[in-house]
Amino acid sequence: MKELLKDLTEITGPCGFEEEVAIYIANRLRGSVDSLEVDHAGNLIVVKKGKKPGPRILVAAHMDEVGFIVKKVEANGLLRFEKLGGHDDRVLLSQRVQIRTAAGLRTGVIGTISAHMIKYDDPAKVRKHQELYIDVGAASAQEVKELGIGIGDPVSWFPHFDFLTETRVAGKSFDDRAGCAVLVKAMEELGAEDFDGEFVGIFTVQEEVGLRGARVAGQQLTGDVALALDTTAVSDTPEGMMDNTLALGVGTGIKVMDFSLIANKKVREHLVSLAEEHGINYQLEIFPGIGTDAGELSLAHSGVPSGVLSIPSRNAHSSNEVIDLNDLEATKELLKVFVQNMRYAKDYKFRIG
Repeated sequence: MKELLKDLTEITGPCGFEEEVAIYIANRLRGSVDSLEVDHAGNLIVVKKGKKPGPRILVAAHMDEVGFIVKKVEANGLLRFEKLGGHDDRVLLSQRVQIRTAAGLRTGVIGTISAHMIKYDDPAKVRKHQELYIDVGAASAQEVKELGIGIGDPVSWFPHFDFLTETRVAGKSFDDRAGCAVLVKAMEELGAEDFDGEFVGIFTVQEEVGLRGARVAGQQLTGDVALALDTTAVSDTPEGMMDNTLALGVGTGIKVMDFSLIANKKVREHLVSLAEEHGINYQLEIFPGIGTDAGELSLAHSGVPSGVLSIPSRNAHSSNEVIDLNDLEATKELLKVFVQNMRYAKDYKFRIG
């Protein structure tokens, strides 16, 4: 799966500019699924049918990554930019970025002052992104134009994929290309003879700016149960707010709650029982600081019993996210056995008599 993840993270596809990601995934899955289509929001919807009729599961993973967009070209050739998704301004300085233009990919650097200038500055100051700029090496606005760069061009972190150990990797856009990789591999590895019903993969757009793709998908698709696949922030590092409730390398996260969803209790319990039965490492996740596509899918139509499988991650929404490939594998394996054992919506409802 590491080669698939590397390929996916090399694509520049921030919020609203996911087309290249969708093309890659569609080309990868074509021939191993029953249907592929793109809706008017840009979601890629992939259906795989089991050997006989049964329940229908919706599984979402978002294609977009946090990024930027070119807002203005200064006379001296520097680019002003806006954010696409949530960023911490403290980590922007001196980062390499990649700009997708009509003429191809261009490299830039988010500028900062020289260390020699600190004595003339307030070293505690965090400059907001509106005060920053991207340097593409141009000396004028005309030179920027000649490079093919224009207002509205999307920008992402510069891609890299580095092995820190045999299982721990650093790179950009693991949120949520890691979830996309899990969903692709599960759809490839499960044959029609392995499950009953329908396995619907939804590769969503614009999750990082308000779960927008999932909202559209939920309006058009119905399912007995829904899962989101996404990364989640671990709390196993020394910062003061960390509480060691979720750690890298311990297993997939089974969501209890976040700000967008209180997971369906029976869906969660089903995931836990399957993980224990099949010896899949897992940890329970309660983290109100994030939301996932499951929050929107759970509210569709008359409601869909929903849960989340989370891939633990460090340094989320930065250019150097870190995940453990063992957690990635555990997430994929639990997704597969859940699809094989999925139930009808009535089986996940409250019983009142």
